[in-house]
Amino acid sequence: MSPWRFRGLVAVVGGFLVGAALSPALVGCVPENSSLRRMVQSVGGPGALPADADRELTRFAAVYRDVASDPNDTRELKQFKDAFVRVRNDYLRPVNDRLLIDAAIKGVKDLEGKQGTVSSEKVVEAGLDAMVASLDPHSAYLNPEQLQEAFVTTKGQFGGLGIEVTVEDGSVKIVSPIEGTPAHQAGLKSGDLITHLDGSPIHGISIMDAVKRMRGEPGTDIRLTIRRGDEPPFDKVLTRAVISIRAVRWHIEDDIGYVRVASFTEGMEIGVNEAVRAIRAQLGPRMKGLILDLRSNPGGLLDESLGLADTFLEKGRIVEVRSRDAGNRQIFSAKSGDEAKGAPMVVLINGGSASASEIVASALQEDGRAIVMGTPSFGKGSVQTIMPLPIKGALKLTTALYYAPSGRTIQGLGVVPDIVIAGSEAQGGQRESDLPGALAAGDQSTRVSLGTVAEESCPIPPGGEDDRQLGCAVSFLKAGSAERFLASVPAGARL
Repeated sequence: MSPWRFRGLVAVVGGFLVGAALSPALVGCVPENSSLRRMVQSVGGPGALPADADRELTRFAAVYRDVASDPNDTRELKQFKDAFVRVRNDYLRPVNDRLLIDAAIKGVKDLEGKQGTVSSEKVVEAGLDAMVASLDPHSAYLNPEQLQEAFVTTKGQFGGLGIEVTVEDGSVKIVSPIEGTPAHQAGLKSGDLITHLDGSPIHGISIMDAVKRMRGEPGTDIRLTIRRGDEPPFDKVLTRAVISIRAVRWHIEDDIGYVRVASFTEGMEIGVNEAVRAIRAQLGPRMKGLILDLRSNPGGLLDESLGLADTFLEKGRIVEVRSRDAGNRQIFSAKSGDEAKGAPMVVLINGGSASASEIVASALQEDGRAIVMGTPSFGKGSVQTIMPLPIKGALKLTTALYYAPSGRTIQGLGVVPDIVIAGSEAQGGQRESDLPGALAAGDQSTRVSLGTVAEESCPIPPGGEDDRQLGCAVSFLKAGSAERFLASVPAGARL
């Protein structure tokens, strides 16, 4: 079991992407000594609020009273206050109270319900959804059902279609289909837009509602309408299944081991250790190297990423995590013990490699333990911590940024491969820095690659699979060095 634990809670470095725009205030000022102010103060909460923050909370209470069917339900108002205080205290950066409440009020207004007719629970949930989503693309409010789903997903098994999705300009966009799932088998691709579910348009739907509608009983069908680039829209009927993410796969290419990590779910680190040991046992002294494939791996649990990096490092820093408090920096370092016994390594990444994948790739790259090949990674350098609220549900809140061993931030920049393989993968695909409300990159310095080669120049790997990036990784390990590998590439294929 991994020895690392982050704040005693589940810390994730990947997940659904959500976002919302800030809005001007929708209501006027509330008198200092109003009954609403007394109502807000009466619900209590974790710690006293400054007068300005208390006034902003009272503004939300005014909207709550106008819209909720039971305006005297102080339990729901306390739920909102608990979340508001938690955001103020624990978010990565100090927040603007007025903008938070503006976003919450806009979320309630968007319900478009008649005054006094919307359930108190729905009013508060709408406010929390909008308020927390306004922070950045990765923070979110999780109601009890969504909280349960978050924990189920990190265990690597859940019901549904097997796609990671985000919302972009009101449209549901596929980030990545998960290998071996109905979505992958149906040929859905990264960048596809889902416009309708069973014929009903879903433009403007929240990310959580989209996921909920696509989930269902295994064996049941759902019809997705897809828009792909300039092609005419088309339908795909998918049959829901129990999605068991096979986090680790491995095989041997000639005398080279290949380990594929699809996600950072519980038990992944153990699976990689077992795979490497099996490869070493089968190849023995003939082993020429090891390929770690993190392509299209969107991330997952921080603990698992630390464990995976430590699997191949003898010493040195893996990652530094910096939170809101400048003095609160956590440095995670490797312990002695390399499961690959020093065998040369290549790490494969692409634009779908995010977060936990970037922690591992940068740690092995900067230590000199592995050469990174492929295309630049996604650039998500933030950590989300799931924080249960006292009454119900939880916040998935961005609480820290992580930094490569050199101190370079990955947020908004990603990992630049040592050798870039340019070709079939779209170079202009969406990355972290393109997301509305994305946290800005800090350190703008970037790593310079050793060279770029055309993917078409890469051979088909020995196993026969049409994966030329893998073929280049095999060729690199057989060449024995970057210089010899690049020299073997035809001059016209070096870009």
